[in-house]
Amino acid sequence: LGMKLLRTSENPEYKYSLAFVGYGPETEEAVIELTYNWGVDKYELGTAYGHIALSVDNAAEACEKIRQNGGNVTREAGPVKGGTTVIAFVEDPDGYKIELIEEKDAGRGLGN
Repeated sequence: LGMKLLRTSENPEYKYSLAFVGYGPETEEAVIELTYNWGVDKYELGTAYGHIALSVDNAAEACEKIRQNGGNVTREAGPVKGGTTVIAFVEDPDGYKIELIEEKDAGRGLGN
C-alpha cells in the first residue's frame, strides 16, 4: 500500500517491539504503530475493533497487489451500497479487517 517503515523500538524489559509505518514523516502524516509482543503465538480477535481504513489511489490495483503478495481480499473494489465511493476490504495475516478507500473519494464520506 506504499507505506514505509519509519522507525522501530525494542523494549527488552517488557518484551515487546514497536514498528511505526506511514506515508511520510511523523511530523506531517498519520502513522500506524504496530506492536509485537515477544513469545505470543496467537492473539484473539477482540470484539470492540471493527476495522481501520486507508486511502489508496486505486482500490482495484491495491487489491491485486495484495492478492499477488499472498493477501486475502474479502470484498472486491466497487462502490459502497447506495453511493459512489469506491471501497474494498482485505484482511491482515491475523484476520483483522482493513478498508481501502479510493483517494478521490476518501474525504467525501461513504454516503456520497
